[in-house]
Amino acid sequence: MQTWPIQDAKARFSEFLDACMSNGPQMVSKRGVDAAVLVPLPVWQRMLATSKMSLKELLLSEKGRTDTFSVPVRGKAKRRSIDGIS
Repeated sequence: MQTWPIQDAKARFSEFLDACMSNGPQMVSKRGVDAAVLVPLPVWQRMLATSKMSLKELLLSEKGRTDTFSVPVRGKAKRRSIDGIS
């Protein structure tokens, strides 16, 4: 993966994009620190297709939570009583 300083990526964006499409993901650095990655569209689509929902997305989604997770049926075992309280 080639690293491009942000100034070069901006000034030569067409070349930067062509490198991404022909050679794969390209890193962008800002002040010498890796900041972002430009990836070809098929790679991005594959990443989206294989990603799982985060806990936050799951909790905020319209989809029922029991559709995703099965809750086991509770057994018939009795609970232990604590100090005579059952």
